[in-house]
Amino acid sequence: MHEPPNLSLLWGLPFAGLLLSIALGPLLMERVWHHHMGKIAAGWGLALLLPWAVGFGVGEAAGLVAHAALAEYLPFLALIFALFTVGGGIVVQGGPWGTPAGNTLLLAVGTLLASVMGTTGAAMVLIHPLLRANAHREKKVHLAVFFILLVGNVGGSLSPLGDPPLFLGFLRGVPFFWPTVHMLAPMALLAGLLLAVFYGLDRWLAGRQQAVAPAAQPLRVQGWGNVALLGGVVAVVLLQGVWQPGELALLGQHIGAERLVGMLALVGIGTVSLRITSNHAHRQNMFSWAPFAEVAKLFAAIFCTMAPVVAMLHAGDQGALAAVVKLANADGGQPVPAAYFWLTGLLSAFLDNAPTYLVFFELAGGDPAVMVGERAQTLLAISSGAVFFGALTYIGNAPNFMVRSIASHRGVHMPGFLGYLGWAAVLMLPGLVLVTWVFF
Repeated sequence: MHEPPNLSLLWGLPFAGLLLSIALGPLLMERVWHHHMGKIAAGWGLALLLPWAVGFGVGEAAGLVAHAALAEYLPFLALIFALFTVGGGIVVQGGPWGTPAGNTLLLAVGTLLASVMGTTGAAMVLIHPLLRANAHREKKVHLAVFFILLVGNVGGSLSPLGDPPLFLGFLRGVPFFWPTVHMLAPMALLAGLLLAVFYGLDRWLAGRQQAVAPAAQPLRVQGWGNVALLGGVVAVVLLQGVWQPGELALLGQHIGAERLVGMLALVGIGTVSLRITSNHAHRQNMFSWAPFAEVAKLFAAIFCTMAPVVAMLHAGDQGALAAVVKLANADGGQPVPAAYFWLTGLLSAFLDNAPTYLVFFELAGGDPAVMVGERAQTLLAISSGAVFFGALTYIGNAPNFMVRSIASHRGVHMPGFLGYLGWAAVLMLPGLVLVTWVFF
């Protein structure tokens, strides 16, 4: 897709309308939203594409769709499909979970695993045992909320496997272990604060309920075939970063051959998982396609409608969002790390954090040697902002909406878009301010 020049802010209205629909639809028209969510999302997509076709030509509109599909949506969907099916086939039973100390331990383990198997992988594997172990609890919303914050976002800070923005940085030349060395301290500070708050809240809520936690059972893991397939998913993601045989032209778009091979491999892994997973394992995890379908419908429209907003950011100080971009640099052109942290973060909470990372990476210079050298503090700000702030909304990072959907399917009355935003703001913002003060 070739973005037409000088896009006005009006082209961002369909994206804003979609966000408002996600936020207010479940509150104002719950039945209509759940029955017609896909149609409403598609309507906002058409609200962008039809004027785009009139203003810039049918070919440009088709190019926008093709670019969103091939460069972002289909790779995203293939990864989610593989992790959703593989995670749904791994049954973790027993263990010390279900008590405040046990739940805190599980969240801490998940936070660390997120940098090894990715935030989405860790989330899909561990959300089921967390909710199963706490089935006796009366109040469980906080379990899923803290899980999204820690396992679905903050925990992905320490490697390019953890979160898509860091993977893009790796592809641009940032050393593989750079996040491990530089992001460990801010991640440990933020995760430590969240775990401490969680333990206090979970202990207080546990003391107020009547139900007694069942006795701890020996830890057992079923579905070792899926554990092996999970390793295959991680290998496929990593391979796309080191094996780049060249680009192919498809639907007028240039896409790396490794991306196409990766998508096919991920779909294959998910298909194998479905064939080897027993019905008993799926019943244990209350496996249903409903969460996957909900994410697939909404993110198709999200990736499409956000394209003009990302293009405005790419235009830098020549675009409609120039005022936002200029906040990141001082008068002399030197980057302001604290500004990069908050601007990258706040935009990542509502846009895809991967392209947002790239926009500010380029804005700060774009040379990986410089970014990991004299501007390492700025790169730390961009990386931390893209990863941490993804926790603020359901659409900030891939696992967020998926965990919400799985928890709702398991009977947890999850807050709506605005309700979750309130939870996340109260829990995250003090820590983010502290990270700014200590590191930037």
